[in-house]
Amino acid sequence: MLKQTVEEQIKVALKAGETLRLSTLRLLLSAINNEEIAKQKELSEEEIIAVVQHQAKQRKEAIEAYEKGGREELAAKERQELEILNKFLPQQLSEEEVKKIVLEVVAGLSDDDKKNFGKIMGSAMTRLKGQTEGNIVSKVVKEILAE
Repeated sequence: MLKQTVEEQIKVALKAGETLRLSTLRLLLSAINNEEIAKQKELSEEEIIAVVQHQAKQRKEAIEAYEKGGREELAAKERQELEILNKFLPQQLSEEEVKKIVLEVVAGLSDDDKKNFGKIMGSAMTRLKGQTEGNIVSKVVKEILAE
């Protein structure tokens, strides 16, 4: 379904003459197709979302690198691409919402596991998959363990 949406958006961008949007969507479709070839099967919606998240993460890293290098025009281009990719991702949870869910996860663990970073992260990431980035969950878990 998501793959079909990307294909449809490519056609729309092509007709509208939106070159940046078109190239970003083509790169995304290519990444999805490459992942399907690697796994030798059609991807599920969750797997496609993971590919989109990976592409978005690459853009964020590129933005940071370009800003450090003083290449603001390239950073601006990457920001625009990130904006396009974010439209294909589910709504991301805020840090407060993540903290609430992590606290629920901690409450459900045994006393021995309540101070185990790995157990908390594993349980939290299973519950939050696709709704937030791992580094945000990691930060929240570290804050909770520090309390």
